[in-house]
Amino acid sequence: MEFDTTRPIWFQVMNALEMDVVTGARKPGEKLPGGRDLALAYGINPNTAARVYQELEKAGLCETRRGMGTFVTGNGEKIAAIRDAMIQQTAAQFLEKMARFGVPPEDAARIILKEESKDA
Repeated sequence: MEFDTTRPIWFQVMNALEMDVVTGARKPGEKLPGGRDLALAYGINPNTAARVYQELEKAGLCETRRGMGTFVTGNGEKIAAIRDAMIQQTAAQFLEKMARFGVPPEDAARIILKEESKDA
């Protein structure tokens, strides 16, 4: 993973794992890698990996089971809510960038639909 120097590493790794969960790449109830394995996989410090899991647990996306490890939450409603929030945030960021170009939301929508029709 290529890290963005403007955002904390733990936040970027957390976002990557969130994306895996909300897109179904990691299933509800699936065991996540141990902290050391996560650190090795992303080339981060084990303390950073621990922070990632702490933050994911605070967000309700994972749960730690003593002696067993860390698992993706089985709460499908929580996963759906986080997915919806991520989609809304992405849309808001897109519209904000388009506004900087002076593109109103209606024109931004037309641009998206035009791009969509190219791919079809």
